[in-house]
Order: sequence, then structure tokens, then C-alpha cells
Amino acid sequence: MLKTISFFCTFALTNKTMGRILAIDYGQKRVGLAVTDPLKISANGLDTVLSNELFVYLKNYIEKEAVETIVVGLARQLNGQDSASMKLIQPFVVGLKRTFPEIPVVMYDERFTSTLAHATLLASGAKKKDRQDKALVDKIAATILLQSYLESNRNQNF
Repeated sequence: MLKTISFFCTFALTNKTMGRILAIDYGQKRVGLAVTDPLKISANGLDTVLSNELFVYLKNYIEKEAVETIVVGLARQLNGQDSASMKLIQPFVVGLKRTFPEIPVVMYDERFTSTLAHATLLASGAKKKDRQDKALVDKIAATILLQSYLESNRNQNF
């Protein structure tokens, strides 16, 4: 118990800013979104929005919540090369940096997040209709992306 308390005190002191990290699983039609809690301990699904409505959604969200970093899924193939989705993602990231220049944008490998999202739904006992809900899958994929990013950063910082 004492180790846990010590870890959280150390973690809180090393994370001086209390802004959230926002993850984006960008797709041609829909975008899955996830955010951390202010202490950046856990990832939580936020929403799924249509791609053409994303910038309006993000502007509204960022006006209400402090966002310290934006993580965008880096679409790669198994061999490590960019997937075809990167043709959509790269211009989106340019627009994101232009629209929110004060917020760092990080690209992070998103391989297998959709597969893991489907597996998570199946393991949770979700009904077939829920497992076929692409919006839900996108939101879960964004949550998995963000959780992976958080764990990677924790391993580097400790």
C-alpha cells in the first residue's frame, strides 16, 4: 500500500501540468476519441464523431477541458510501412497542428487497436449488435491506443 501511495505522489509531482491527453483514432468516416483523467493515469473512451465534424468537436472540447497533448494513431502495416490510411491521416495532422499550435501532436503506432477492440467487445460478453457497432469499436480502439501510449511513457519515465 505504501509503495502505491509513493508511486502516485511521485507520478503527480513529475506530471506538473494537469491537462488531459487526447487520443484520436482517425478514419475516413468516423473518428474514435479517448482521453485521460487529469492525472494521466487511465484512458477512457470519450466519443465517436464523424470525420467531417471533428474540428468543431475538438474546438468545443478543448475550450472546456485542458488538453496537454494530442496522440494520433499512426497507421502502419505489419512490415512497418505506412498503410493507405496515412494518406488521410497526414493532412489531418497538418490541420490539427495548424488549428491547435499550442498543443503538441504525437503520432503513435495503432497497429492491432481495432482487432483488440473487437476482441475486447467479444470478451466482455457484448451482444452481437454491439460488437457490430463501428462507432463503439472506434472509441474502444482510441482507448486502447491511448492506454498503450500511457504505458509506453510510464516505462520510459520509471
